[in-house]
Amino acid sequence: MPRALDDAGAMCAAFIKAELAGLGDKKLRPWIDNYVQYVSSGQFRLEDGTLARNRPLPNSLWLDDLYMSVPCLAQAGKLTGDRRYYDDAAKQILQFSERMFVKDKGLYMHAWVQGMQHHPAFHWARANGWAIMAAVELLEVLPEDHPARPRILELYREHAAGLVAAQGHAGRWHQLLDRRESYEETSASAMFVFAIAHGINRGWLDGLAFGPAVSLGWNAVAAKVNAKGQVEGTCVGTGVGWDPMFYMYRPVHVLAAHGYGPVLLAGAEMIELRRGNPNIGVHDGGVQFGKALEN
Repeated sequence: MPRALDDAGAMCAAFIKAELAGLGDKKLRPWIDNYVQYVSSGQFRLEDGTLARNRPLPNSLWLDDLYMSVPCLAQAGKLTGDRRYYDDAAKQILQFSERMFVKDKGLYMHAWVQGMQHHPAFHWARANGWAIMAAVELLEVLPEDHPARPRILELYREHAAGLVAAQGHAGRWHQLLDRRESYEETSASAMFVFAIAHGINRGWLDGLAFGPAVSLGWNAVAAKVNAKGQVEGTCVGTGVGWDPMFYMYRPVHVLAAHGYGPVLLAGAEMIELRRGNPNIGVHDGGVQFGKALEN
């Protein structure tokens, strides 16, 4: 039995996708069922059913846990046809967002603790990556008639707009999204490129408005893949902190595995974006997603 969402959610989603694709020689179902059971009924929750942790403080929410739970629940709904999994996945995004989405910035805080009266809000980049990727995973399979779909799509769009507003001038995003003095970080930048490009490809976002930002972002991310195929500039594994220096001085390393999957996902999505938008071009020095009229 898993001991935390980190051990279960993302693995579960990958196994279900493999199962639905006819891979795994039909040996994955026991693992899938074990993971789904843990996410659904094994992980600690707050009284309203929000998935939570009791570290570093009791009754804590980590934004990371959206990705460690929602894709598993969403894919379980697709695999089984049981809408209760969709309901739970949607509830997690909505209830995390109620507590942690900072609307005036269009960004999420990294962590939230029940009972903390003056709550610090640190907009750690990779946690925001986990959140927007979780929204993408759910929107991909959530039935069109699900009552929570309009609100989740609205949150996704608000988040995408907040991220584009926070993008660094060179294309990548900063470790703390609203602190330009913090270093530019690769794994989160790749997550944002993937999630926003995917939204354009699915018609959730306007390519005219968001396409240039992801093009800039992808070029900046691709430049961090060195001649050995290593991804540079990825923050190592990170817990929750309550001061900005905790995040600003987290080291980066080419062996930090968090960067590799997002870079591959971002690259694949950008290929799809380019294929689906034949009129992307440069006009007066600016990237345009749409056929520009000649004077």
